[in-house]
Amino acid sequence: MKRFFIFWSVASLFGIALFSTAFAEPEGKLQIENNSSLNLTLKEAAAKALLQNPSLSAFSLEKRVREARTLQSSLLPNPKLEIAVDDAMGSGNLSGFGRSEMTVRLGQLIELGGKRAARTNASRIAEKVADWNYNSKRLDVLTDVNKAFVDVLKAQHKVSLAEDLIELGAQFFNAVRERVEAGKVAPIEKTRAGVVLSTFKIEMKRAKLVLEQSRRKLSSTWGSTEPEFVSVVGNLFEIFPIPPLEPLNHRISRTPYLQRWETEQERRQAVVDLERSKSIADVTLKGGYRRLEETDDNAITFGISIPLNFFNRNQGAISEARHKLAQTKEERRAAKLEIAQTFLEAYQALVFAHSQASTLQSEIMPAVQKGFDAVNEGYRFGKFGFLDVVDSQKTLFQTNEQYLDALAGYHKALAEVNRMTNGLRFVDNIPGSQTTRESAE
Repeated sequence: MKRFFIFWSVASLFGIALFSTAFAEPEGKLQIENNSSLNLTLKEAAAKALLQNPSLSAFSLEKRVREARTLQSSLLPNPKLEIAVDDAMGSGNLSGFGRSEMTVRLGQLIELGGKRAARTNASRIAEKVADWNYNSKRLDVLTDVNKAFVDVLKAQHKVSLAEDLIELGAQFFNAVRERVEAGKVAPIEKTRAGVVLSTFKIEMKRAKLVLEQSRRKLSSTWGSTEPEFVSVVGNLFEIFPIPPLEPLNHRISRTPYLQRWETEQERRQAVVDLERSKSIADVTLKGGYRRLEETDDNAITFGISIPLNFFNRNQGAISEARHKLAQTKEERRAAKLEIAQTFLEAYQALVFAHSQASTLQSEIMPAVQKGFDAVNEGYRFGKFGFLDVVDSQKTLFQTNEQYLDALAGYHKALAEVNRMTNGLRFVDNIPGSQTTRESAE
């Protein structure tokens, strides 16, 4: 029976595709039934994190801050109102207001050189940078949710594995007791079998502790200190062929991690343009009304104020902006190299994890299980000793744990590669056989 590898999407809720790999419900012994509202799917966990993650909310507020700055930078300078009274309340003939002059003047700063347009443009580009930062953080959060979800799913299976081990230990204890009662083995073997069973119970407690810690870590991705779910629902056993490296490399440049640097370079250039515009002097136009009390006359006043840029032509700020632009270009190059290296490491980790999980799934697990069944059955007929059975139990448990770790490593590496490639769907229209748990069985 084929299982399908599902990629859930929250695009209908948030406007972008959820890149995280979602798991179909597994069938067989380790299946987790989704029959309760307390059972959590990856899609639900991702949706909760996108809505409630504190760090993501902070980045969202940063976008609002940038929008407010753009609004402020687009506003015109306020006019200035001046009221002046001359030749009043002095001495002699100027003791009162009879010879006073009152002037009411209105002034307006006129920005030249395209300052307001340059300032607004720089703020709008800064908004785009904030958008890229938000999108980058959103991918980070989704990746964290995916990895934490995988850890919980693995921990659940390890608890189930520990339960199976206790059951096997109990069966072995009963078999040893029967052989002791039949006089076929020494009574000490019954005691030793009881010790082994107690060890398995301790392992169960450890597995449950790890599960609880994993549940808390997952719930922390949406800002909750206490898990509101009992279990997660997913298929840890589904693995698929990995696509070639070259097509994935082309997608890296479209991720927000790199696109933000292109926008940041545009912002730095806009800042250079803004600082250059400040080298052009602004003018202030003034006009008003004057009242001459002595002659009972009225007059209109007007004038213009122009600063003389003899010394300060904003040279330092222009030079600083140009150096920052050059700095950003180098930072962009460095970021591109770093992201390419990070992606290559993630891809190699995915290839290794896929190979490890596939080998364990198709070769090692069947062989270990077969060996355990043979030793366990042979002990009842006296073909194998006590230590042989204990050793086969230990090997079976360790191999199962290694298998679960490999599967979790595969899915977490897949989530990391998805993050670096902006959520590429690996299994769409990929021909050929697909390695599943059933094919291994």
